[in-house]
Amino acid sequence: MSRTTPIRLFQVATGNLGSEMIGRIQRHPDLELVGLHCYTADKIGRDAGEIVGLDPVGVLATGTVEEILAARPDVLTFHGVFPDEDLYVAVLEAGIDVVTTADWITGFHRDANHPHPSGRRVSEVIEDACQRGGSTFYGTGMNPGVNQVLGIVCTSDVADITNVTTIESVDVSCHHSADTWREVGYGRPVDDPALPGMLRKYTEVFADSVQLQADAFGLELDEVRFEAELGACTKDVDLGWYHLPEGSLGGSYVKYVGVVDGVARVETHLEWQMTPFTDPSWDIKGCYVTQVTGDPQVYNKHMIFPGPGNDLSRPEDFASLAMTVTGMPALHAVRAVHEARPGIVTSADLPLRAFAGRFAREVRQRA
Repeated sequence: MSRTTPIRLFQVATGNLGSEMIGRIQRHPDLELVGLHCYTADKIGRDAGEIVGLDPVGVLATGTVEEILAARPDVLTFHGVFPDEDLYVAVLEAGIDVVTTADWITGFHRDANHPHPSGRRVSEVIEDACQRGGSTFYGTGMNPGVNQVLGIVCTSDVADITNVTTIESVDVSCHHSADTWREVGYGRPVDDPALPGMLRKYTEVFADSVQLQADAFGLELDEVRFEAELGACTKDVDLGWYHLPEGSLGGSYVKYVGVVDGVARVETHLEWQMTPFTDPSWDIKGCYVTQVTGDPQVYNKHMIFPGPGNDLSRPEDFASLAMTVTGMPALHAVRAVHEARPGIVTSADLPLRAFAGRFAREVRQRA
């Protein structure tokens, strides 16, 4: 396929992330939106642009897998909160590639915590579907995803590495997905004995990200440890879309630590704050940090600021920024995934251009 021929793209879901991506696809020079799959009955039959608050784009939402297959897209992008493995298998078997932002980097987490109803490992089920259809499956996002790619790149000029740590230090109150935060226990009493297990079960995709980095470094880990500190709300907090009672979980510091011979070598930290009114609380930096010890040593901040006309004091602009940085890595990778070998691939398998953004259409046209 010529690099000037648009990839025919079918999107799944129009929640927070999917809604942002409908608009972004319209300006992406690699992509042509040919379909939208929705799970909510009142969205089916409506124009995709109308659903997400934009002008009509000429694509009507559908609600069955058969309609996805009939559209014959090149690639399906999945932006649901939780995976739909039956849908994945059906489209992969039909030869349609899948790029997902839902809970997947290497597959370890899904295999460990969410077994397939058949009793087989989820990764085996997906890999088999890829091989039957000659298709490719890839999971990404900002974190886990690009954050760990940044961690890898930051070591390219370092000799004798002893530790690599990637940190997400963010206010998560802009991520208006109540289902997500219920699953990880936010709002439950901080002394609830179930909390550590809930946090681990629903964040262990970050163990995947540690393993991805170790693979790139050629490092064989003995284990990936889970550690967590819990921050209790010091007063009732009402975010409008979510309620956090006094004494409930309102912040957390989670670590996934890759260990070799008892020594921490590759780590991913999640410094999350739903509210600053917790004990303990953390110094939220609002960025992504990579720390590399070795010769030389590296400290790198990946700072993200709103584009022109946006204001982070407005909740809608804050949420848009968060969804943009989560979803754009998927859109930018679509062409590279479509050109990749059949099977499950990770960021370690894709070329550098998979992580490159695209210039605005008007800039490309002038050039």
